[in-house]
Amino acid sequence: MSKNDSVIAALEVALQASPEDIGLLAHLAQLLCEDERDEDALPLYQQMLVQEPANVTALRGARQCAEKLGNSAMSAAYNQLLVSLGQESVETNSHVVSANQQTKSSAVVPNLRVVGGTEVDHLAEESSEPEITLADVGGMESVKRRLHLSFLGPLSNPELMATYGKDVGGGLLLYGPPGCGKTFIARALAGELRANFLSIGLSDVLDMYIGESERRLHELFEEARRKRPAILFFDELDALGQKRSQLRNSGMRSVVNQLLSEMDSINTDNKNLFIIGATNHPWDVDAALKRPGRFDRTVAVFPPDQQARSYILQSLLAKRPTEDIDIAQLAGRTKGFSGADLKHLVESAVEYVLESCIESGNVRPLVNRDFDKPLKDLRPSTYSWFETARNYAMFANESGAYDELLEYIRAHKL
Repeated sequence: MSKNDSVIAALEVALQASPEDIGLLAHLAQLLCEDERDEDALPLYQQMLVQEPANVTALRGARQCAEKLGNSAMSAAYNQLLVSLGQESVETNSHVVSANQQTKSSAVVPNLRVVGGTEVDHLAEESSEPEITLADVGGMESVKRRLHLSFLGPLSNPELMATYGKDVGGGLLLYGPPGCGKTFIARALAGELRANFLSIGLSDVLDMYIGESERRLHELFEEARRKRPAILFFDELDALGQKRSQLRNSGMRSVVNQLLSEMDSINTDNKNLFIIGATNHPWDVDAALKRPGRFDRTVAVFPPDQQARSYILQSLLAKRPTEDIDIAQLAGRTKGFSGADLKHLVESAVEYVLESCIESGNVRPLVNRDFDKPLKDLRPSTYSWFETARNYAMFANESGAYDELLEYIRAHKL
């Protein structure tokens, strides 16, 4: 009797109640493998792959079970799927495939490219990441032109600014639909200015104890001042700098007051400190934060144009096996899609291909038709944002802050 028998029995009972629980399936399959019951474990891994075709744990488990059961063709198929996901490499993979099997797999996937990653990272916070600049932002030429004219031009010419008595520093507010690259653009600006990049989220500031949130915010600004030239980036600024008239919590009002104080207090020196905020809801940001001297420059980041969509799709597909995909045609079919929507589209197409590969036991590359079904099911997530934004652009634009938004809505008939 195995020491795992009682646990296996309990997991089997639990699976009867929750047959689609990935965690239970993985745990039970692992225990069955430990007991050399690979014929029982393999169907569990396959059940996991039906739900999550790209589940690396399930693919590796299924490959191991197939190897032990002597099913070399199935083992080779699972191994090739891992290779196509970038989880294994042909050179270092310990799995042995016969010459005939390898030739067959190569014939099935003529353009298979072996790579080391699984997805495009639009923005990593570690300093070890390669420096990016606006040249790495595909398309969006109007946004980049605005940034050069209103932000980068003055700040990258300190001598010229000194001539006119203007300190090097400032604030910039990026707004637009979610998933359109505001954070990536902020990181690119840091690369343009050769500045340190510090990203601040709500969890980095808020604390349950009175006065602690304000202290944290002050320390974050002090750290940024020590690392100048630096960009201090506030994601979801509306959560941290919400209109005080809408706040009933006195603690949050104090946080907004502290943020205002840090940005232009006479007791602080923010020279060579560039403060960038990003928000999906600029109408919820406190008006005092948008006055001159704080976030006094505003740039709208709208959904990527066709050129940018082509660039994003090319980047997303670069690390996957493909065959004769018409990037330009696919970009034309994704009008209104955000960068996040495009990534979801590619992931959906990959899942569709993986499912068909698992069912057939053969590996094939992504082709144009694999995007037909996802495109029927997916709709641009940006449209719901524009439904809300339209009301502010049309009926709450006395100051002209949303002129650019209103122009975009009219031009694209949103």
